[in-house]
Amino acid sequence: MITGLDASELAKRIRRGDLSAVDVTEAHIGRIEETNPQLNAVVIPLFDEARDQAAAADEVQQRGDELGPLHGVPVTIKEQFRVAGTQTTLGATSKVGNVSNDEGPLVTKLRDTGAIILGKTNIIQTLAGWESDNPVYGRSNNPWNPDRTPGGSSGGEAAVVAAGGSALGLAGDFGGSTRLPAHFCGVHGLKPTSGRLTNSDFPPGLLGNGQELFIPQPGPIARSVADVTLAMRLFVETSQQAMPDLVPPVPWTDPDRVQVAGLRIGMYTDNGDFPVAASIRRAVEDAAAALRAMGAEVEPVAPPDAEEGIRLFLRAASAGGAGDYLRLLDGEKPIPQVAGLIRGVTMPAPMRPVVAKLMETRGQHQVARQIRNLQRVSTEEYFRLVEARNRYQADFTRSLDDGRFDAVICPPVALPAFTHGASEHLFPAVAYAFVYNVLGAPAGVVSITRVREGEDTPRKAGKDMADVTAAQVEAGSLGLPLGVQVVARHWHDHIVLAVMASLEQHFRELPDYPRLPME
Repeated sequence: MITGLDASELAKRIRRGDLSAVDVTEAHIGRIEETNPQLNAVVIPLFDEARDQAAAADEVQQRGDELGPLHGVPVTIKEQFRVAGTQTTLGATSKVGNVSNDEGPLVTKLRDTGAIILGKTNIIQTLAGWESDNPVYGRSNNPWNPDRTPGGSSGGEAAVVAAGGSALGLAGDFGGSTRLPAHFCGVHGLKPTSGRLTNSDFPPGLLGNGQELFIPQPGPIARSVADVTLAMRLFVETSQQAMPDLVPPVPWTDPDRVQVAGLRIGMYTDNGDFPVAASIRRAVEDAAAALRAMGAEVEPVAPPDAEEGIRLFLRAASAGGAGDYLRLLDGEKPIPQVAGLIRGVTMPAPMRPVVAKLMETRGQHQVARQIRNLQRVSTEEYFRLVEARNRYQADFTRSLDDGRFDAVICPPVALPAFTHGASEHLFPAVAYAFVYNVLGAPAGVVSITRVREGEDTPRKAGKDMADVTAAQVEAGSLGLPLGVQVVARHWHDHIVLAVMASLEQHFRELPDYPRLPME
């Protein structure tokens, strides 16, 4: 089946002449048309343009011209990125019709290497959350279970790639937004080292420009780690030529040069702040056992301080007083998963300790913590946050140095794919991912297994809505895909990818490895 092949294999077969770009494109368009009514993943289809591009690609091949590494391969692009002739709304109705006439360097690179762009994919309103729902395009669903979210904010991208409608996707990660969807949908994704890839594909002035306490990063989503690696090689090459971002000229190292045997890898299954589901813990432990069998040394390592990571993330995200979000919404009502953030940031300062104390007395400890940390900050306070971020990064690097660790494996999030709307109450569950945005370290998610019988038993929950919601998510999670997060020190993206590739190769032959859903 054509749509079951990964991007690297498709490119190889097209180059050999076994498949034509037109046939491959039509197969993927057909798959999107078959699955999208349930998924609502592709929200801006570009099928006519894709057919024209595919026909032109076949003519190029017939002439004997040189072919790019993605020649004829169908890809999709997250809605937040500029694609000529399409709108970028970030899910806000005020931005409907905000059409770009040009494209950024990463989208241009995909075109230059022969990729066929099939369309743009769904997101969450304002990009501020871990589902994919907004008033412009509606809600996206998980290909493994429509009652679950594909994650966010790159949920549409992960869903269409997982379902076989696209061979490769360009996603983005500000707080786990590439890695959570990969974990929820059973595919692979990478958040590169902060600053590794250009952000010039994002429309200027739309949201969050200038906030650099932690930097959003584009990154690939794919059904094979080899495709993630191929995309990164191309993206790094073009990013170093993108002067607006002043991307450091750190050379790309091929992950194939890394021998997993002999690596020293730290592992943890609990960050000490929010307990993981039994299925998540087992996935990390299985990954550790597999790496040991490959000859790696795997030892426990202390996780980054979750409390400090949460504080820094919330303070940085709210430092401007939600001004960007409010301007983007322009009076539009935020969806519930976004409304809590805006309410917390815009709460009058005198009310903050009172409301936080009230939440504490009602057993809502997680909400109380968020209220205390979501607030506008002064310039001086922001500088102190940057200093604290620098210490946080130094402590992380020191822990790797002290343990002589080359990489770390850990949960990507505390739970399998959330039920729709659950992310409103599950902020602490996502700290496993977003601490690495604050740290700026490269972090990837490799999908390796699925929730097994008995692992869908819900936890005992008290009053806190985070615990109650986590128990609801665990119930009925049987069969959902599970990923493991792989992290390394800054600029060692190749180590992350090498470990991911080894885990993929090991688990791909096992019976509960996540394969194409909706078959």
